[in-house]
Amino acid sequence: MAKSRFKKAALYTFGAFSGVILTLSIQGYANEKSEPLPVQSLHTMAEVYGQIKANYVENKTDDAILEGAMKGMVSNLDPHSEYLTVKDYSDLQESTTGEFGGLGMEISSEDGLIKIVAPIEDTPAERAGIKSGDYIVKIDNESTRNMTATEAVKKMRGKPGTSITLTLARKDETQPIVVRLTRAIIKVKSVRSKLLEPGYGYVRIMQFQEHTVSLLADAIRDLEKENKQPLKGLVLDLRDDPGGLLNSAVGVSAVFLKPGVKVVSTKSRDKKEGMILKAIPKDYVVRGNDPLINMPEEIKNIPITVLVNSGTASASEIVSGALQDYKRAVIVGTQSFGKGSVQTVIPLSNGGAVKLTTALYYTPNDRSIQAQGIVPDVEVKDENRKFESREANLGGHLSNPLGGKEVKGELTGSQKKTAAPAPVADSKSVNQNSENTTDRDGAKDIKTSNISNNKDSKKKDNEDWLEKRVPNPAKDVQLKAALDLVKDPVKWNQSLGLAAKKPVKTDDKKDKK
Repeated sequence: MAKSRFKKAALYTFGAFSGVILTLSIQGYANEKSEPLPVQSLHTMAEVYGQIKANYVENKTDDAILEGAMKGMVSNLDPHSEYLTVKDYSDLQESTTGEFGGLGMEISSEDGLIKIVAPIEDTPAERAGIKSGDYIVKIDNESTRNMTATEAVKKMRGKPGTSITLTLARKDETQPIVVRLTRAIIKVKSVRSKLLEPGYGYVRIMQFQEHTVSLLADAIRDLEKENKQPLKGLVLDLRDDPGGLLNSAVGVSAVFLKPGVKVVSTKSRDKKEGMILKAIPKDYVVRGNDPLINMPEEIKNIPITVLVNSGTASASEIVSGALQDYKRAVIVGTQSFGKGSVQTVIPLSNGGAVKLTTALYYTPNDRSIQAQGIVPDVEVKDENRKFESREANLGGHLSNPLGGKEVKGELTGSQKKTAAPAPVADSKSVNQNSENTTDRDGAKDIKTSNISNNKDSKKKDNEDWLEKRVPNPAKDVQLKAALDLVKDPVKWNQSLGLAAKKPVKTDDKKDKK
C-alpha cells in the first residue's frame, strides 16, 4: 500500500515537475535577462504537489491545488498583490464604477488578519461606527484568520437587505466589538461641498472614482454661484479617503496646478522613471470632454489647505504630495497612510487576473510616499481619533526606497496612558477571547454598536451620525485650523512647505547596522 502511494506521488511529481520546467524554460528563452531556473525549488514544489494529490485526506482537484498555490505565491509578495479569480476580477472592476453591493469599507490583509483602512462615508460600515484601524476577527461565525482581503470582501458582499455580523478588535478596547449590519447598494457620492462662510468653501472627496474630477469641478462652480462672487479660499478634505483611480487623482491635482506640470511619476525595480502623468487632459480624461474647461481662473491662485490623516491613502496622497511640492496648498492634520505602491491588474488567459505591485509612486519633487506618507506642514491632531493605522503596520509591506523612518500607527492622545494592551497583539488570543466571551455569557459581555432596543438611543445615534456629515469648524479642530489658515494669507504663505524644513527622521535600527 505504502509502495503504491509512493509510486503515485512520484508520478504526480514527475508530471508536475516536467510541466513547470517546460513552461518556464520556454519563457526563459524569450527573456533576454533570464536567470538560471531554481531547479531544486521547482522540484520541491512539484514534490509537495505530488504528495497532496497522493495522500491528502480529501480528493482535491488540480485546479483547486494550483489556484491555492498561485494565491500564496502572489500574496506573499506584499499586502497589496494578489491573485484574482474570474469572480474576484469582476468584483474589482465593479467597485470602481461608484455603485456596488456590500458594507462600504476599504480593507487590507495584515499578518493573517483583516484590517480596515477606512470606512467609506455614508455607508452601513461608517454608520455602524466601524473605524480605521479596526481588525475584523469574525465574519458571522467564521474566523478571518489567514483569510485574504479578496475572500473577506466576497463574504461581506451579498444581496442588499440581508444582514451580516462582524466581530471587531480595536486597539483601545479590551473586549471584542460586535456589529450587525444590513448590506446595501453602495452608491458612493465621491464629492460633496459646503460654503463654510462667505468667501470660503469646503470640498470633501470620499474616494477617487471615474466621475470625481467632473464632480469636483461642478462643486467649485456651485460654491462660487452660492457665494455670488469668486472664492477667497478653499479647504480640500481628504481625510479617510482610501484612494481609487489614478487618473482622477491627476485630474483633481490639475484643478489647482498650472497646466502641464508633472503630478506624479513611477519607478519600477530598475529605479528608472517610468510613467509620468501631468496636469493635461490626456492624463486625466477617461472619456468625453475635459471637465475642467471654463473653471474659475482664481481657483489656481487662492489659498488652499488640504486635510489629511492616517486614513488618507494612495490617490489622495498623490494629490496631497503634488500640491505640497508645488507649494500650492498647506497640508494640515496628521501624517497620511503611506501607500505609495502601484498595483497593475494584469488579465490572465483563464479570465482571472493578477494584481501585482509593479512600481512605486513619486511626487513631483521625487519623494516616495511608501511606508512614510505625506507629512503635514501644520500638524493638528484629532483628539477623538484613538488609533492611527498606517501602511508600515502591514506585515510584508515594501520599505521606502529612499530610506528614512517608517511611520507606524499608534494609540493617540490620552489612550497612550490608559488603554489596555492591544487585543490584536496576539491574534490567537483575540479569537479565543471572542469565542470564550460568546460561549460563556452569550453576547452580553461584548460591546455592541448599532444594535439597540432603545428607540431614543437609536435616534440619538442617527442624529450624531448625520451631524458628523456636516462640516463644522466649531467642533472639528483640524477643519478650524485649515479654515483659519486660508483666511489669513500671510500665515498661509508662511506655512507653505514647512514639512520640507522639518528634520529628516532616520530609522535608528538601520543606522546602527
